[in-house]
Amino acid sequence: MSARDALPGTTLPEVNAAHTRRVTAYSVMAATLLIGIKAFAWQASGSVAVLSSLADSALDLAASLITFWAVRYAAAPPDAEHRHGHGKAEAFASLIQSGLVFASAALVGWEAVRRLQDPVEIVHGGWAVGVMAASIVVTLALVVAQTRALKATGSVAVAGDRAHYLADLTSNLAALLGVAGAAWLGFPVLDAVAGLFVAAWLVWGAIQVFRGAADHLLDRELPAEQTARIVELVRADPRVLGLHQLRTRVAGPYVLIQMHADLDPELTLKEAHDIMVAAEERILEHFPAADIIIHPDPRGVTRPHGGAFGEPDSPSASPEPAG
Repeated sequence: MSARDALPGTTLPEVNAAHTRRVTAYSVMAATLLIGIKAFAWQASGSVAVLSSLADSALDLAASLITFWAVRYAAAPPDAEHRHGHGKAEAFASLIQSGLVFASAALVGWEAVRRLQDPVEIVHGGWAVGVMAASIVVTLALVVAQTRALKATGSVAVAGDRAHYLADLTSNLAALLGVAGAAWLGFPVLDAVAGLFVAAWLVWGAIQVFRGAADHLLDRELPAEQTARIVELVRADPRVLGLHQLRTRVAGPYVLIQMHADLDPELTLKEAHDIMVAAEERILEHFPAADIIIHPDPRGVTRPHGGAFGEPDSPSASPEPAG
């Protein structure tokens, strides 16, 4: 989505914020609904697979509420104390989500092991099967909505929430198979085995969410293809003779980009300024939620600078001019 796709009078960050607010509200509503129907199914059946899924949905609600708040806080404009905005609130929300998923996995795994040692017969299995089937439908609908929002916004908080519910989708299917096998085939151990599978899947999902949050909190660079695209956009003007000290990071809905650009030392300050503004505009066409700083350097007559993280020219970003 480009800046041109935003509604008149709005910016792309505002449109993206509306997407994330809406989908996180859906997430809270879905988690609340799932808790209600799963609690009923567990009381009716006594299934450990349903109980594990209920516990996971309870933690889903907590995670969804955190995400609901985080995306709203992350979209708040910069203020005097947070000049780079509040975007990393999304990464903090994802970090908390990963902890909740780990906790859910521990609870589910403990109960499943206990039931393996002491299997319990499933009663009213039809109710449990019906509820788990309904849970799959609700969760799938939510994941579809989250996927659309993620494609539009790239929100790390929505990505974490989506990973959580994708794990739920698999865990609900495992619970459905476990309950059905225990209730209709007469093998109660299948219920506990399904619980163990759910626990393992939750751990895997938690690791992925944690990695995504850590990348944002530790200022991981954009993927190589995106940084290459930034270089290409800036170097589209032949008056830009090279780039160095290119750095990128993500803060929630925003991309922060900074670099030094080599220019002809004979250019006037006004000419150098116009070249930099044009380069920023080209970047914004492809990264409309970016905050950009480009520092012009006179080619060949400057010395290394930039403070603690200064670096020499990169051969890939700053090739010698032709001729």
